[in-house]
Amino acid sequence: MSDRQQMNIVIAGHVDHGKSTVIGRLLADTGSLPQGKLESIREMCQKNAKPFEYAFLLDALKDEQAQGITIDSARCFFKTRQRDYIIIDAPGHIEFLKNMITGAARAEAALLVIDAQEGIQENSKRHGHMVSMLGVKQVTILVNKMDLVQYSKESFTKLQNAYTEFLKQINVVPISFIPISARDGQNIVSPSVKMPWYKGNTVLEQLDKFKNENIPENKPFRFPVQDIYKFTQKNDDRRIIAGTIISGSINAGEEVLFLPSEKRSVIKSIEGFNSPVKTTALAGEATGFTLTTQIYIKQGELMVRAKDARPEVSKCFKANIFWVGRAPMIKDKVYKLKIASLHTTVRLMKINHAIDSADLSIQDKKYQLDRNDVAECVLETSKPIAFDLAAKNEATGRFVIVDNYEITGGGIILENTVAEETILKKHIRERENIWEKGLITSSQKAIKNGHKAKFIVFTGAVGVGKRHMAKALEKKLFEQECGVYYLGMANITRGLDADIAVSENNIEERVRRAGELARIMTDAGLIFITTIDNADDYDLEALKMLNEPNEIMVINVGINELMRYKVDMEIKANEDTALAVQKVVELLRTKEIILEYYL
Repeated sequence: MSDRQQMNIVIAGHVDHGKSTVIGRLLADTGSLPQGKLESIREMCQKNAKPFEYAFLLDALKDEQAQGITIDSARCFFKTRQRDYIIIDAPGHIEFLKNMITGAARAEAALLVIDAQEGIQENSKRHGHMVSMLGVKQVTILVNKMDLVQYSKESFTKLQNAYTEFLKQINVVPISFIPISARDGQNIVSPSVKMPWYKGNTVLEQLDKFKNENIPENKPFRFPVQDIYKFTQKNDDRRIIAGTIISGSINAGEEVLFLPSEKRSVIKSIEGFNSPVKTTALAGEATGFTLTTQIYIKQGELMVRAKDARPEVSKCFKANIFWVGRAPMIKDKVYKLKIASLHTTVRLMKINHAIDSADLSIQDKKYQLDRNDVAECVLETSKPIAFDLAAKNEATGRFVIVDNYEITGGGIILENTVAEETILKKHIRERENIWEKGLITSSQKAIKNGHKAKFIVFTGAVGVGKRHMAKALEKKLFEQECGVYYLGMANITRGLDADIAVSENNIEERVRRAGELARIMTDAGLIFITTIDNADDYDLEALKMLNEPNEIMVINVGINELMRYKVDMEIKANEDTALAVQKVVELLRTKEIILEYYL
């Protein structure tokens, strides 16, 4: 197996500016062509009485050669002493953009070709926007056809200054400008004798100086949790966290951090199916881990080495999206986002600008994404997720969007952003602005009922007795003539919205519905009780916000694995139900929810 590095380079340029000739020259001058290919093309040109062009090396189809232009994308391969290259020849349209932005052909660097005589054209600017939106940071400009301007330094400098100023406006900082004549081989693989005033790299030297940042084993450790397996046979009490390492490496005994939950532990063992004992696991390996402490981890969390650079954690991020759905992507609609092993809900908050993939025209005023649009957008998930920026780690910075069980878009994350107002906060603000109140005040309801309204949430692991406690609390309060209602989370998987069925795994939607119900129940002056298995900090914070302006009380049963949310009471797992209920009733009395004079 070869240990040579590989790098993807995208090359783009306005029609007739010579990008195909640049590629043809690189293939020919590095000896990367199949045996006899160059000679056969020369012979074909001679037979057809047409001058030989290096661009013909790239044009595999006869009709392309007849037109003299590149009409489809192509991938070319050549080698230098340092590494192997894949050159992606980009006409700049639908399939190329789709492949680039969904990760099928991510480029680590870009070459933009501009004709020295014709100068900067509209497509030259569009290609600048394209590499900016694709997150390509290493960009070199090849000023081609210098022979047509007599290899003039002044012409080169003028174009360099003008295009640098344009790129600055779209936040692209080019690594270099190289004056070349691809037809004559000037500054392609060896320094030009025609331009002694240029002291920089040749094209080949510049390629070898691009940094190869897509080597997974050299990146920080990233392990998306795919599943957790519990073994019980033959006194086997292992709890194995399974998945595939997408970058970096890890050793037994190292401390790990799970995000976004912020839970920590230490790798106890590295597990494999019918494999010898290992102490190290590497990128690309499907494996499992046991931990020294038993903590509750959800599928989709990202395990990282505690001492490594952390990924981003946020609900809101800027991304570039390629939309392929038949229906447009619209604001406020709920979609499913898949990133690594995580599935969560996501909404479109804002479209910054879009590129029409047919002609690369820039559109600044878009209110929806139409099919084949490429756009820089701001997205918001229902709760914080862990991710890397695509420029730092492609595997944890790339995502797909699903609508009605079909993949309708793909994208790369550009930036962690802070929303001025989250979708949830906006919804609550708008809801409260139009909330129509009756003539009975909360105080009047409390006096009539003998208690204040309260939303009580029991949380904890499965099997700790919290449902028995919640139902017994409802019965106890009912016997005391309180207005009380218990609702199981399973009761809201269907029925509240006729067109939406909520699976048991869609905790975000179930939490949202429970919170909306709580707002109504507590506004009615009732004590509303529910239970949530393994609620995390974000679930409880969402419930608290959705129930505003009324209050919430959280009872944790069993081990408390919440990292930030401060619960109102801790109860031991499977504690005597009557005793647990009495503790909660006493808390309600202490907090003056149940009025003393009523009891």
